[in-house]
Amino acid sequence: MRLLAVTACPVGIAHTYMAAENLQQAADDMGVDMKVETQGSIGAENELTEKDIEEANGIIIASDKDISKERFAGKKLLVVGVQEGIRNPEQLINQVQSDDVPVYQSELKSADTVKKERKEKENPIYRHLMNGVSYMIPFIVVGGLLIAISLALGGEQTDGGIVIPEDSFWKQIENIGNASFSFMVPILAGFIAVSIADRPGLVPGMIGGYIAATGSFYGSEAGAGFIGGIIAGFLAGYVVLGIKKIKVPQAVQPVMPIIFIPIIASLVVGVLFITVIGAPVASIFASLTTWLESMQGASSIVLALILGAMIAVDMGGPFNKVAFLFGSAMIAEGNFEIMGPIAVAICVPPMGMGLATFLNKRKYQPAEKETGKASFTMGLFGITEGAIPFAAQDPLRVIPSIMVGSMTGSVIAMLGNVGDRVAHGGPIVAVLGAVDNVLMFFIAAIIGTIVTAVMINLLKRDVMPAPAVATPEGVSVTADEAGDATDESAESNATDQADASEQKTPAENVEINKLTDILNRNLMTMQVAGSTQEEVVDEFIQMLDKENRIASTETVKQAIFDRENESSTGLGMNIAIPHAKSSAVKHPAVVFGISRDGIDWKSLDGSDAKLIFMIAIPEERAGDDHLKILQMLSRKLMDDSFREQLMNAETKEEAYELLDSIGEGSVPLQ
Repeated sequence: MRLLAVTACPVGIAHTYMAAENLQQAADDMGVDMKVETQGSIGAENELTEKDIEEANGIIIASDKDISKERFAGKKLLVVGVQEGIRNPEQLINQVQSDDVPVYQSELKSADTVKKERKEKENPIYRHLMNGVSYMIPFIVVGGLLIAISLALGGEQTDGGIVIPEDSFWKQIENIGNASFSFMVPILAGFIAVSIADRPGLVPGMIGGYIAATGSFYGSEAGAGFIGGIIAGFLAGYVVLGIKKIKVPQAVQPVMPIIFIPIIASLVVGVLFITVIGAPVASIFASLTTWLESMQGASSIVLALILGAMIAVDMGGPFNKVAFLFGSAMIAEGNFEIMGPIAVAICVPPMGMGLATFLNKRKYQPAEKETGKASFTMGLFGITEGAIPFAAQDPLRVIPSIMVGSMTGSVIAMLGNVGDRVAHGGPIVAVLGAVDNVLMFFIAAIIGTIVTAVMINLLKRDVMPAPAVATPEGVSVTADEAGDATDESAESNATDQADASEQKTPAENVEINKLTDILNRNLMTMQVAGSTQEEVVDEFIQMLDKENRIASTETVKQAIFDRENESSTGLGMNIAIPHAKSSAVKHPAVVFGISRDGIDWKSLDGSDAKLIFMIAIPEERAGDDHLKILQMLSRKLMDDSFREQLMNAETKEEAYELLDSIGEGSVPLQ
């Protein structure tokens, strides 16, 4: 008999692999051919192929999260919780072998209905907008960072601004970045239209976006920016929807989506934008320029407030361009103290949003945190567009926050007599020596950035709760840990002294392929001295301290028990894996100890902990190492004979030899 299984748990760290190991072992003992797919934290492993499913006599899904069942239509399918896969694998296999399991009938239609209903409950305007933003973000990131790199490495200060020599390599890099930026608004508009009207909306949406970004179509030096692109995208989408509703002869229907709809919709959108939308925008912004020029003799504070607000409100759009062009014109007249506040205001939105994602990670999705890093970098080089992804997703909170920050920075720069002799902004102009009163420039930029970051974080709500992720598995992780697993990477620090007995360097940049990469005999005890959970943790922490793996015993202890207070790390089967990430951990390490009598660890199955592994990971390496170590341990400790050998080990040498096999030669389940 050929059986298949899929195992998964909400976090995908321990129980996913425990269930897989037990099912595989039970099948081998019963003489049943089985293949197990695990859907853990690092994605699907040992995936079931179409051939596997076709040849299978039945399938077991042992999971506590939703697993798509459509691929198993027509096969006997048993769906249980992941704990059943751990505790009763033989019973599950016997049940599938019997006639007691129904054949799964496809629920594709009802699933589509549920999906449709869910979409209907969402705000359609927001959904269409987010579709465009998701495709736009890579163009902003690539363009902004390439321009930033070219300015930093190839830029030269001239009377006309920071320029890159035409015949230099860095000019080509700048051109590539500008090319990426030029796609930003058309892509935004095009994929908003696609979300509304499907593929026929792509061409009119992108053409409308291009027209919106190119002011020459309607007599404006500054285009309509990303706000114009949003208008063009929605206009194109709904125009296409209207055309699709027109009844046409059957002979014409096949070519409607590829010829008639794109052509007609593109003409309608283009003409409307040029004649109805673009022309008024041109006159509005021409009037703004005239108004700003008339304010030069008025209060400098009021002028700084207006310029700061205009720079931030549309981040490279028409308001931004009018203020920027006004400041550039003042440079030509020898007035550098108008461009100074503008140069500060330019960098505050992207730097403020980047700082906000660093200060409070719970308020941002993993993708937003990555965007925040790129945004902050763009701000350093005076690229305001770095804040656009945040503004497009949450305009009601982001735009007021960046406006207040830019206005604050602009006013401080005006009061501090900050001047800018080149038509550019951001710290890059100060570094290149183009700024008068550099100290006040940085004070203004820093204060404005902090104001934006604090304001947006006060306005935004958490996107993930602080408590632990709800999960039935014994080794759960907090929401922060779950999120950080997708967006944190290891960084190298200074190495510590070598462990004499193992001749291994416990440096933070050590690559962890086996448990013994971060475990040595000095971090082992064959009989724990403590009789309570707290005493054992204290004992293990002292071992870490002696090995110079931690900077503060109290901080690490607090992290361990903060984790225990969320849910017990007692897995059952006499195993406990207390663990914590902390900035007080210098180098990743594992402490191992045996309690012959057992310690009450509040395990799920009520068993006392006899095999205890305590994991300590530096905070910045939590995402990689935490999951890897738990997966290594979970898989190996499901082997009854391995646990028995480890419990019966009498010396550290015997135990170390066994532990040295954890992680070595790991292969997917077959």
